[in-house]
Amino acid sequence: MGRHYGMDWLRIGAFGLLIFYHIGMVFVPWGFHAKTAQPIDWVAVPMQAVNAWRLSLLFVVSGYASRAIFDRQPAAGRFAWGRTKRLIPPLLFAIVLIVPPQPWVELTTQRGYAGGLWQFWTQDYWQFGKLGGLVLPTWQHLWFIVYLWAYTVVLALVLAVTPVRLGDAIARGIAWALHGPMLLIVPAALLIAQMAWLFPGAPETHAFFDDLPIHRVYFAMFLFGFVLRESPALWASIRRWWPVALAMGALGYGYVAWVQIAYPGNVPAPKDVWFAFGIARAVQSWGMIVALIGIADRWLNIDHPARAMLNEAVFPFYIIHQTVIVLVAGALLGAGIGPLAEFAILLAATVAGCWLFYRLGRELDWLRPLIGLRARRRAAAPAPAPVVATAQG
Repeated sequence: MGRHYGMDWLRIGAFGLLIFYHIGMVFVPWGFHAKTAQPIDWVAVPMQAVNAWRLSLLFVVSGYASRAIFDRQPAAGRFAWGRTKRLIPPLLFAIVLIVPPQPWVELTTQRGYAGGLWQFWTQDYWQFGKLGGLVLPTWQHLWFIVYLWAYTVVLALVLAVTPVRLGDAIARGIAWALHGPMLLIVPAALLIAQMAWLFPGAPETHAFFDDLPIHRVYFAMFLFGFVLRESPALWASIRRWWPVALAMGALGYGYVAWVQIAYPGNVPAPKDVWFAFGIARAVQSWGMIVALIGIADRWLNIDHPARAMLNEAVFPFYIIHQTVIVLVAGALLGAGIGPLAEFAILLAATVAGCWLFYRLGRELDWLRPLIGLRARRRAAAPAPAPVVATAQG
């Protein structure tokens, strides 16, 4: 299929939502690298509206985009190498220069570290061990890039050894298994098995090697997005069932919100409530993912002059946003201002910092690949003017 602008807008919106979510993490009682002096329990209630599905949706849209890339260069080796060149340089660049302020703020504001940022970066960050309970160096929020790259490489290996006809048959089998209402039932049942039975004892670590329960979810989401792009049958099911999926998502969130209100902050919920919470969270997660894809297909599959620019800006914004949030939140810790003013400052500073990082980085050819942008295409040299012979009199 051709370019689906709705999926572009969904990608832009998902990463934009991530920025708001990470700003919210400063205010809720949950653990984060920078915390306000005035945590607010009720903020967790609206954050639970997106907590269950925000990361899974990112892997779905990333899988969808990966299929578009693969279709342009349908050779598994070239596909893997192209994604490696696009993902790994920004990851390494950020681990070295962008990420370090985050653990430094956490250590100085929460774990008693007394050194300055320069001392931390030059002496303590590179110890390849633990400092104050933190493993250093670290990729922090860029774990998503690591997981996405790993899933891409695994998929490329599978594609390399799978005959085209067999691959097409597998894709058709997935579409058949998810036809009609099975689109909602089968993935929701698998997520219930994950979130209700395993989730309480298997939280996400983002350390890759000990994150197997989470890989089962995120890799499956990535594969769903990859198959979706070339599956008219799956699109037909989404267009038919997304309103039901939206109702599922709303019902699931209703119970999740009740639990968050009834057991605020870090108050532990009883085992039966926690089990039902896992079921509701699974239903909410898959329902909202299908609903958002359906909504994007129904109303957002239109182009706009700003789309290409915003689509390009997503990766640089993702790389820098959490460092800006953590630095500003750490600086505001002793300011004594109210939470509303603190939120406004954080939001304005994060948007401005992300925009400046993107606008400056896109103009420097050497920096573009390091912030997730494609290298500029060099203009072809003009052809020499033809030599015209003239008669001599």
